[in-house]
Amino acid sequence: MRSVNINKDWEFEKEGVKTKISLPHTWNGEDGQNGENGYYQGRCVYRKSLSSSKEICYIEFNGANSVTEVFVNGNKVGSHRGGYSMFRFRIDPYLVKEENLLEVYVDNTVVPDVFPTSADFTFYGGIYRDVNLVYAGETRFSLDDGSRDGVTAIPKREGDVWKIALSANVTGADNDAVCAYTLKDGEGRTVASATRPSLSPQAELTVASPRLWNGVKDPYLYTLRCELVKDAKTVDEREIKIGLREIVFDSEKGCFLNGEHIKLKGVSRHQDRMGIGNALTVKEHEEDVAIILEVGANSVRLAHYQQAEEFYSLCDEKGLLVWAEVPVITMYSKARQQNAEEQLTSLIRQNVNHPCIFCWGIQNEITLSGERNKKLIEGIKKLNDLAHTLDPSRPTTCAQVAMAKPDSPLNRVTDILGYNHYFGWYMQTCDALDKWLDEFHRINPQARLCLSEYGAEAVIGYYSENPVQGDYSEGYQAIYHEHYIDAVNAREWMWGSYVWNMFDFGSAARNEGGVRGRNNKGLVTIDRKIRKDAFYLYKATWSDEKFVRITAKRYPCRVIGTTKIKVYSNMTEVTLSADGYEKTLKADRVFVFDDVPVRQGENRIVAKAGKLSDEILVEGVDKLPESYALGEGVPTLVRNWFGTDGTFKKDCLSINDRVGTLLDNNEAQGLLKLAAGNTVKKWYVRLLRPFRIKTLLKIAGLDPQTVDIVNGFLQTIKK
Repeated sequence: MRSVNINKDWEFEKEGVKTKISLPHTWNGEDGQNGENGYYQGRCVYRKSLSSSKEICYIEFNGANSVTEVFVNGNKVGSHRGGYSMFRFRIDPYLVKEENLLEVYVDNTVVPDVFPTSADFTFYGGIYRDVNLVYAGETRFSLDDGSRDGVTAIPKREGDVWKIALSANVTGADNDAVCAYTLKDGEGRTVASATRPSLSPQAELTVASPRLWNGVKDPYLYTLRCELVKDAKTVDEREIKIGLREIVFDSEKGCFLNGEHIKLKGVSRHQDRMGIGNALTVKEHEEDVAIILEVGANSVRLAHYQQAEEFYSLCDEKGLLVWAEVPVITMYSKARQQNAEEQLTSLIRQNVNHPCIFCWGIQNEITLSGERNKKLIEGIKKLNDLAHTLDPSRPTTCAQVAMAKPDSPLNRVTDILGYNHYFGWYMQTCDALDKWLDEFHRINPQARLCLSEYGAEAVIGYYSENPVQGDYSEGYQAIYHEHYIDAVNAREWMWGSYVWNMFDFGSAARNEGGVRGRNNKGLVTIDRKIRKDAFYLYKATWSDEKFVRITAKRYPCRVIGTTKIKVYSNMTEVTLSADGYEKTLKADRVFVFDDVPVRQGENRIVAKAGKLSDEILVEGVDKLPESYALGEGVPTLVRNWFGTDGTFKKDCLSINDRVGTLLDNNEAQGLLKLAAGNTVKKWYVRLLRPFRIKTLLKIAGLDPQTVDIVNGFLQTIKK
């Protein structure tokens, strides 16, 4: 097999306007993040000239969102439904001219039979990952089975010996061809080998007392070389990095990697960047992994879709344990079941050889619109069974939305389980988390639980001497996370947690904290330039790299008198000094100095921990700048995705309003577009205008808790 990248020199056409571009590319790099007038969702076309080929030739797309049709010289060669997996089509029968026209139609319109149809992130359109031409011979490892390599390697421990089950799909197999498998260690030495006929290419390699892939401590990789040999000549080959590791989950003791207890210290990752959306290169993937390692995480949840092959490989090399999942999210319908199964199949077949992946996620918040639908439960069970069939070696998991009750039947479908909770942000206070966790464990003592999402928004620019819930300050975000860290660490039975999110990300329908088109719960800004204060809290908790960091460094103005200075450090003792002031504290991660003097003009404040130091210049002022707080006309309410306290604000929408009132509200229209896409017929909407919203919810059979969630959301929208 020979792969040739063809990212350069494409023509892109959108609504009749043609431009020259190179891949990766998205047409939503700007409008998918600015929150103005929605973002373009439609059908665009990419064109490129291809030479003729006398070899067998496939075109390989590593990601195009979300419905793709491919034509060569006007002949349709294939289509793909789903925006996140790799797919290939054989095209050499159509490359009959010296110059051949390749046309790729990509459509990111929301359609009712493809996941996702509704979610809190932007569905960037485009060919946003690499495109390659893959050349192969008549006898080859399969390029048609939906996998990446055509070869699967599944390691399993049997005492001190490890067995690696090998299977391959061979196209053009015959009696004269053989499969030769060779396993080499990190130093290039052969440790095991096997040869099998290409007509029955299954094999098993035995490795005695191997060096294990042990997460970030020692991500040791072997190289599996797979060759198809015919007439004493290698006609096709693959090289696959594999790791030998065993991960076990216990309902009382948590997680064990290779027999050693490990708490999964996780962050979640959306793939998009400022200005370029999800059209990333290897450089951006490498930077993200470096930042994740810097904060001290040992695990990452790749939400909510299959991500780039390069990212999984980087996690293999660096030892990050990966929760991989499909975009079965928010709302379920039987019409999307087939597509859910197709996307799960692609995720597993294309990534099964990556040792970093420890579980397959089959749904996220799928009960956001209620779970009374029996077809929903049946559909999720089918996905769970499919995952086990495709890969019996890994557990399945899911991320339940907070409203799913502890005794929900969906909590008994997957092998391990996560819950998405935002106590202290969308609802109630942070300490409500502790009560919920203990009650859940009492009801479900056998459940193996983690926190799969939790977070609070922080917009760069907001500061308060006394941060409070909903002020969008870095200070409150940090307080929120201080509580969640302690709650998770105090419960040994929890196997881990995943911060939502590592990075701010595009969500076109959002308008919160003075920022449109973005979810600001990241520990790092969407451009990866600013690490928020909460980032250093996690670094102090998770990382072995010694450091000391004064928080609120972006807010130098303080009211004359005294101020509170908070320091994060993984040292045990910190000394803070200012003009005429010095104080030493011993603490665990969080050092709070309550009475630091602030005089008029410039004040130099220094924190020292051993040989480490950090400083901030504080300007004494009579009054904090107005820019430090949300201004007038800026939404100050947290958009409530999870319910209300039962009261009704008369100046905001509620379930008591009619559908027409909802449809006439510009902000609500944007949210409806996010939720329903283009799937709702206009005539049907006109018919519903006179009905009260609560009447339709009752007709739909939604339970009171879900109705309360809808009302809480409407109550954040001004009439």
